[in-house]
Amino acid sequence: MSKINDLTPILVGVGQLTQKGVPPQSALSPMDLMTKATQLALADTGLAKSPVDLIDVIAVVRSISDSTEGARFKLATYRDPPRSLAKRIGAAPREAYYSTVGGNTPQYLVNHFAEKIARGEVTCALIAAGEALDTMVSSAKQGIAIDWQEDLGTDPISIGVDKPGNSPYERAHQMHLPTNVYPLFENAIRGARGRSITDHQLAMGKLFAPFTEVAAKNPHAWFPKARTAEELAFVSERNRMVGFPYTKLLNAMIVVDMAAALIMTSVGEARRMGIAPERWVFLHGCGDAYDIWNVSERVNLHSSPAIRTIARKAFDMAGKTPAQMDFIDLYSCFPSAVEIGAAEIGISEDDPRPLTVTGGLPYFGGPGNNYVLHSIATMVEKLRAGPKSFGLVTANGWYVTKHSMGIYSTTPVEGNWQRETPSAYQSEIDQMVRPKLTLTPKGAGTVESYTVVHTPTGDTFGIVVGRQSSDDCRFLSLVEKSSDLLDRMESEEMLGRPGQVTQGERHNIFTFE
Repeated sequence: MSKINDLTPILVGVGQLTQKGVPPQSALSPMDLMTKATQLALADTGLAKSPVDLIDVIAVVRSISDSTEGARFKLATYRDPPRSLAKRIGAAPREAYYSTVGGNTPQYLVNHFAEKIARGEVTCALIAAGEALDTMVSSAKQGIAIDWQEDLGTDPISIGVDKPGNSPYERAHQMHLPTNVYPLFENAIRGARGRSITDHQLAMGKLFAPFTEVAAKNPHAWFPKARTAEELAFVSERNRMVGFPYTKLLNAMIVVDMAAALIMTSVGEARRMGIAPERWVFLHGCGDAYDIWNVSERVNLHSSPAIRTIARKAFDMAGKTPAQMDFIDLYSCFPSAVEIGAAEIGISEDDPRPLTVTGGLPYFGGPGNNYVLHSIATMVEKLRAGPKSFGLVTANGWYVTKHSMGIYSTTPVEGNWQRETPSAYQSEIDQMVRPKLTLTPKGAGTVESYTVVHTPTGDTFGIVVGRQSSDDCRFLSLVEKSSDLLDRMESEEMLGRPGQVTQGERHNIFTFE
């Protein structure tokens, strides 16, 4: 242990919990859940006396209520969530942060505060989050009034990239919901792999069936039930199509009540507090980057230069390879996220190692922006149980847009802990050559990718990302409702199909030849 620098950042406490089947009248609020998770994390340090007095920074992951698509759920709006949490646990942090939107956020915060700790700028950091969307939805359905709002009269510091996840052009063409956008990636992946619709549908089921097996053994999972590939991938009475080719069981489940928290400090401070080395988990490698921001401007719809880049940086920093990871948790909101992540990192989709430690967002549960805090907490528990083992965690925000990665182990980091500044390699991605985008396409075009969206009310419409035949410019368009055509779009190959694109009053319209 003598070779470890005192400023080396470590994770020393984790906590998580799931609230399920509790009536809305007696259910814990998001802040109550977050408080309990934090108390579990503080206890997990193994100290007889809580180290709460040493916390000088608190960061809370943005709730779904305060996120773009959760704006209609205002029951859990806290003006200053980190200070509300501090008040409940009796902490007095000098800095309080509230993150921006993005599933990458938990790992991003770990990477960020690890650097602050290594520089001696932070002594002890608490990262926490809580969601009670299931209770919110249940209370609304039952007409039960609950009010969890709180205003301490203070405002937190925003942390993270604060930028809309899509452009006005994309929103005009219904590319504002993950359930509408990730299917575009999936069909592009199928085209790149040369698979038929049926073969690829089954492949997605085979990819996610092992995730359900992990969830079935996880006491915190929302859906602890193993399922077959066929059950997941094909439409049935209880498994409707959501956004072709994704059935309901291939979508992240955000309507959950969950919370998680973790405690970070330095080796020197942990020694001073008396936290046993067996509790320490080191961040050996990390990386943060974002892809070309708008999906409509990406190099293609089936890869991620940003994941490829941060994987290289994280593994180089750790001095490890993907093959040396004992545990893996790939961000899994939809199959395409796993497929892209695995390909860019260099992990086979049929790797004998499970690609999740929790069960993944569709089966463990995807609590808004906070899933990865649960995957980190679970990873810490697995690494402690297997000394000298290594684990990989990946995180994804928006639409395969913002990415963070962490490589963890109880094996000490020797020497000075230092990561490469993300801005040093972000420019490589930003400068990549990409297709030209036209907002006003006209005439002949071909399909680059597409989906058919099935709304909960039963309405359907198609989205087509295409290339204009005259100049190969990319365009966005909608396929207006036609039951026969939309059915064919789910049974016949439409990739590369020719058609005509015209400009409507609010959006472009694509018609097949």
